Amino acid sequence: MRPEQKDRNTSTFPEPFCGILWALGIFVLTILDQWTKHLAETALKGSESISLIPGVLELTYLENRGMAFGMFQGKQVIFLLLCMVFFVFLIYVYRRIPKNRYYLPLIITGAVLWAGALGNFIDRLLYGYVIDFIYISLIDFPVFNTADIFVVCGGIAFVILAGFYYQDEDFAFITMKKRKNS
Repeated sequence: MRPEQKDRNTSTFPEPFCGILWALGIFVLTILDQWTKHLAETALKGSESISLIPGVLELTYLENRGMAFGMFQGKQVIFLLLCMVFFVFLIYVYRRIPKNRYYLPLIITGAVLWAGALGNFIDRLLYGYVIDFIYISLIDFPVFNTADIFVVCGGIAFVILAGFYYQDEDFAFITMKKRKNS
């Protein structure tokens, strides 16, 4: 292992501080998602769409009982179980990842992904559907919500980080035995 690689696997930020910030970030993004969905439900349910940019962007209320883009309608139990598996995986990765400046982009990306998944998880759990309200009419893109933005942006960020920033060996923390001082 190269010396700089060894430094990357050492936590330099205090674990409790990182955990609090990570949870706070997830909380703030989840509240933002739930708030925007509440506003959409209050202002849009049972009414006409609101055109923000004519022919480009509309706000419209939709109850999505499926997955992304309405696929797999009515399979809420499967979605809830998959989401819980995803949460367990993210907790596992978060616990193992070195808390340092080098891995900070990956830690933030994990929080954004978690918040997006949690926002839609809450909807499915409480209502049996996800509230979608953003419609890009210019390209007739499926209606989506703030949590979907978090998931897509987090997913894109992860692909970019994994493909262009981190090396394969930078992910060794996932399988390495936990060291006492890390």
